[in-house]
Amino acid sequence: MGTLTSAKPILAIAAALMLSACGGGFGAGGGTNAGSLPPGHPESTTGTGSSIWDIFKPSDAGTNVKVNKYIWNASLDVLNFLPVESVDPFSGVITTGYGRPPGGGSAYRATILVSDPALEARSLNVALQTRNGPVSTATARAVEDAILARARQLRVADARF
Repeated sequence: MGTLTSAKPILAIAAALMLSACGGGFGAGGGTNAGSLPPGHPESTTGTGSSIWDIFKPSDAGTNVKVNKYIWNASLDVLNFLPVESVDPFSGVITTGYGRPPGGGSAYRATILVSDPALEARSLNVALQTRNGPVSTATARAVEDAILARARQLRVADARF
């Protein structure tokens, strides 16, 4: 029993040291000089401000689609002769398989990236290729122009309603 009573003060001191090492405190600064911490440190006021507790905050990732719906639909309209292999509206990527355009001889496949919610040319990137390799930049630009023209038509038609 003598060893148990002498161990209590040691356990109490060890617990106090462990709690004091956690820092934090109840004040605004938490006992640390937040301005002297490196950027990105959880307690830094100049960093990102993220901490381990951010995992418990509600996340809006995946709830808002960040692509332009007119460019998205126009891409599917203009390249409707290509079989769609995969679509991801959250990242804005449409991947197609090989297909022949009406009246064309070569088979093409495309990867379309709609990267912005704005109806602008910078929001669209089209990568076309044939079985022999990538197509010329003029051909890819002509397809992008056709998609953007169709997107404008869809927007105008949507504004009428």
